[in-house]
Amino acid sequence: MKMRKTGQEIVLPDVLIEDAGAEGMAVARVDGMVVFVPFAVPGDVVDVKLFRKKKNYAEGRVVAVKSPSPKRATPQCPHFGVCGGCKWQNMQYDEQLRIKQKLVKDNLERLGHIDTSSLRPICGSEQTFYYRNKLEFTFSAKRWRTPEELASGSVDDGRGALGFHLPTVFDKALDISHCALQRDPSNAIRLAVADYARSHGLPFYDIRSHEGFLRNLVVRCSSTGEWMVVVVVARRDDDRLMPLLQFLCEQFPQITSLQYIVNEKLNDSYTDQEVITYRGKDHMLEQMKGYRGETLHFKIQAKSFYQTNSEQAARLYSFVAAFADLRGDETVYDLYTGTGTIALFLAAQCKRVIGIEYVEAAIADARDNAVRNGLQNTEFFAGDMAKVFTADFVAAHGVPDVVVTDPPRAGMHEKVVEQLLDVAPRCIVYVSCNPATQARDLALLSVKYDVDGIQPVDMFPHTQHVENVVKLIRRQA
Repeated sequence: MKMRKTGQEIVLPDVLIEDAGAEGMAVARVDGMVVFVPFAVPGDVVDVKLFRKKKNYAEGRVVAVKSPSPKRATPQCPHFGVCGGCKWQNMQYDEQLRIKQKLVKDNLERLGHIDTSSLRPICGSEQTFYYRNKLEFTFSAKRWRTPEELASGSVDDGRGALGFHLPTVFDKALDISHCALQRDPSNAIRLAVADYARSHGLPFYDIRSHEGFLRNLVVRCSSTGEWMVVVVVARRDDDRLMPLLQFLCEQFPQITSLQYIVNEKLNDSYTDQEVITYRGKDHMLEQMKGYRGETLHFKIQAKSFYQTNSEQAARLYSFVAAFADLRGDETVYDLYTGTGTIALFLAAQCKRVIGIEYVEAAIADARDNAVRNGLQNTEFFAGDMAKVFTADFVAAHGVPDVVVTDPPRAGMHEKVVEQLLDVAPRCIVYVSCNPATQARDLALLSVKYDVDGIQPVDMFPHTQHVENVVKLIRRQA
């Protein structure tokens, strides 16, 4: 293929986009070279300007769409193409599902050498917009300006931004006018806070100089109609903070939990900081239909983990329950239990559930939620998984018949995998948000286990992320 050179720039004309995959990038092949391009759709014919070229691959961006793919869709977000959160909004949803199914299959086969004959069709999300129950926004003293703004010669207006960090850009945020991921009044709350801050001279935080006052805004909602708002500030200043919180109370009476955090650290992490309730409850209540139709209730606090797509979470857990195939007399271990949502979802179907999780606050939530649901056959333990889930722990609490594991993106620690092989439950149900690390762990477990079911679930439409559930059955000796 001919390349056009403009100065030091290389433009590839008439490139056919063949597929999409890891990190949400579209993929093309030009003269044996793989080219990764964001915001393109399989079937597009485009001109691509390269900004990075290696021996066997290159990265570029679309500078012209010569022939649009029939799989294209019209993005709903006004920030599409700039904000990196929903890279596939310009792609029809059934095509997104096809790619995610293929990602799961490719990762398991290529990285884990797993037999995928039991792979089921991906479970799509009924809601593809306004499905999130939590969004976290960043205040930044520096606003990301679009290439068009820069080309026009405009200067930073000094208003700062309340929105999202762009990929690889830590010191600036994109000012968001509308986000299509969380239902009303999420956008109204964010815009009102930004307008109030600007009109009252509340400085946005500068992550480089560590100056400024407002740091983060967290907005959570539940299917029960409750709303939680958490304002994170850089230092205690009641003269500035309290009027802002009172303004939120008056403007948005639907907020049932209004809280704040004073984070004086140099980084934005606030999980180790105190949460202070200004008005309302220190939590909100969520509910979910159980596997057998019962209603489960969950207390969610400001730092609690809960799946951000509530409706899909219920479907995900139903697949876990189906794969576990519980009969009522089993001991179940739930590794990386978080706030115990999967453990509590399974509790009514087995003799007992034991949950293990690193975060002590999450275990406190899990215990509270067990009481809230009248479940007396659960036990929860906090600590490092590799140090808690040991032979001594199993000897003290019983050998599990079934183990459910839902580790973070990095997958399971090698010692945890070794302990699973030593304990050898009849069934392991492995839930993962990263099919690549899941494939690695499945390969290690394959010395004793066969894959008996694979179920991808789309928790995050318009992104490249996919959840995957795998059922493992212990091989007969």
